[in-house]
Amino acid sequence: MSSIRQELVCPYCGEKSRKVHSTYEREIQDLPMQNKKVVLLVKTRRMFCTNCLYNRKTFSERHSVVDSKSKKSLRLEKNIIYTSTQLSSINASKILKSNNIDACKSSICTLLKKCRQMWIILL
Repeated sequence: MSSIRQELVCPYCGEKSRKVHSTYEREIQDLPMQNKKVVLLVKTRRMFCTNCLYNRKTFSERHSVVDSKSKKSLRLEKNIIYTSTQLSSINASKILKSNNIDACKSSICTLLKKCRQMWIILL
């Protein structure tokens, strides 16, 4: 999976860039289909920013299906959060594992903390 956009906007200064620095693939875990694990291979570009005032020379492409630096899709994260709010993180991990979703206790706790921080910001 890859983006069709020709130019990207620098998240630091807002300038558009067409100059590609490099490309790499990210493995993003998504919701299982027919009880099988699904991994999306997302081709991501690293771009040059010639205008950036923040001494950032390059930036990575952002995708709508996943947060930056995350290895799970947004809809999978929502599923994990929904499951773990109903149970303890240990039991949620066991149930998710039985549904072919990799989520250990610590990653569930990290997701819940991230979710709580977002709610605090919104309030």
